[in-house]
Amino acid sequence: MTFVLVGAGASSQNQIMKPLNSEEKRVILDKGTEAPFTGRFYRHKAEGTYVCRQCGAPLYRSSDKFDSGCGWPSFDDEIPGAVKRSPDPDGLRTEISCARCGGHLGHVFIGERLTPKNTRHCVNSLSLDFVPAGRSAAAEPETAADVSPQTDTAIFAGGCFWGVEYMLGKCPGVRSVESGYTGGKTRNPTYEEVCSHKTGHAEAVRVVFDPRQVSYEELARLFFEIHDPTQLNRQGPDVGDQYRSEIFYRTPEQRRVAERLIAELRTRGYRVVTRVTPATDFWPAENYHQDYYERKGTQPYCHAYTKRF
Repeated sequence: MTFVLVGAGASSQNQIMKPLNSEEKRVILDKGTEAPFTGRFYRHKAEGTYVCRQCGAPLYRSSDKFDSGCGWPSFDDEIPGAVKRSPDPDGLRTEISCARCGGHLGHVFIGERLTPKNTRHCVNSLSLDFVPAGRSAAAEPETAADVSPQTDTAIFAGGCFWGVEYMLGKCPGVRSVESGYTGGKTRNPTYEEVCSHKTGHAEAVRVVFDPRQVSYEELARLFFEIHDPTQLNRQGPDVGDQYRSEIFYRTPEQRRVAERLIAELRTRGYRVVTRVTPATDFWPAENYHQDYYERKGTQPYCHAYTKRF
């Protein structure tokens, strides 16, 4: 691959500029827009850092990405200093561009109340490249580890995912929470299918967290204290197998932690029914289930904190 060395412009230092194809030039240089729902990063879920397609500058962390339903990758925050905002020539919108090279990214919108940060960076996939967590960015002095903390993922099911998402999302060190379905046999199930009790899925929450700030054990302890682990296939007024108590472990260590905490609770007299199961496919729930209580401005009706440890 050929790279072009460009003198001082958006940055006081020389930049390595990657060659662009015609479609990338149309978007990045000519400020065009790709068709909605077509970009390779629209449904992208991997952990890592999104970087500028043209110069490789780190722009967005995967933990700040969310599905807004708009058809383009959406982020509610940027890496500090990475994105420049400018009035769009249409006089209505705010354009966003790479602060290092000036490449066009898309537009930013404020006040839509889609996430607690109330911000949506609407970005063209063609303006981005992706660096998986822990891997160096090619031809760049910075690595993903320099700009984004290593993260880990936990998956918990404890009744209605609205309340579990809300309670776990308040924990310091949690980068993102997402409601979804797991533990069943149907691919990409809908809420209606899960509620039919024919798919075997549990309503679950996928938690991305920074282990330098909060450990998996701390999250698991909190999980056992925000729902009742002694209730079988229900949680409060919600009854059904989708409301079961279950931990879906991703590593042997997560399994050991979960089983040890269950044993500890049982020695304290709790008849814990929580299952400990290997993690399988996690299917994000419909948009209207995400950040439910934050959007409604209310408190969970079936989850509350109870100290058990």
